[in-house]
Amino acid sequence: MHHFTFHWLGRRSYDAVHALQQGLVEARVAGAVPDLVLLVEHDPVITLGRGAKPEHVLADAEARASLGIDFAETGRGGDVTYHGPGQLVAYPVLDLKPDRCDVRKYVRDLAEVMVLLARSHGLAAGYVQGFVGTWVDLDSPRALDQAAAEATLLGQAARGSSLRLGKLGAIGVRLSRWVTMHGFAFNVSTDLAGFGHIVPCGISQHGVTSLVALGAQPASVETVAKSLAIPHFAEVFGVEVELAPSAATEALVARWSAPAAGA
Repeated sequence: MHHFTFHWLGRRSYDAVHALQQGLVEARVAGAVPDLVLLVEHDPVITLGRGAKPEHVLADAEARASLGIDFAETGRGGDVTYHGPGQLVAYPVLDLKPDRCDVRKYVRDLAEVMVLLARSHGLAAGYVQGFVGTWVDLDSPRALDQAAAEATLLGQAARGSSLRLGKLGAIGVRLSRWVTMHGFAFNVSTDLAGFGHIVPCGISQHGVTSLVALGAQPASVETVAKSLAIPHFAEVFGVEVELAPSAATEALVARWSAPAAGA
């Protein structure tokens, strides 16, 4: 059975964790580390994926500086996103070879972990192919009409039948020789004002939401990460899981936090 080791990093800057991911991806390709998942809470940052449109960043450099928001261009898929305190970010570094080489299934599995995180808090979330992430009905967060959600996102809903959807979690991934990088960001108690400085994932007509905004009372991001996310990964991916002790995590950070060529 496959085995995932999880590392809780606490709150760290995006750049520092990005450098760690780069080192770990190269190490995983070389077989120097096993399959692992980084769990982290980021300082405020706006990131641009490979498909990002500059006009989707609404706050200029001066405004970002005054707000204390970092800025990073990154190699993941997708457009513009925001990370900040109160958000659980998961970065799996997994070798999908030989029997898991299916990008769509991998992305859907990440979404399913977030669906289960929502369900653990009494909320119904769903995934719609082509609109990567996890969505909820803002007017009925405890029940989701999947067909109506798909029709809404595809612009095919009949007049008066479209839903008011909110994005609870975002996904952006990159693969290097079938080793995964980047991952998902799930809004636990994120200050949603941060998303007001961007057009999230290039979608302006649907808002962003969080567990707290939907009326749930989640524990800290750390507790959600350790107590819920890890077992949900085990269920969705069908793997054995373990949480590394903090000393092992710090040793991992010290060993592999060097930017790797071409990451």
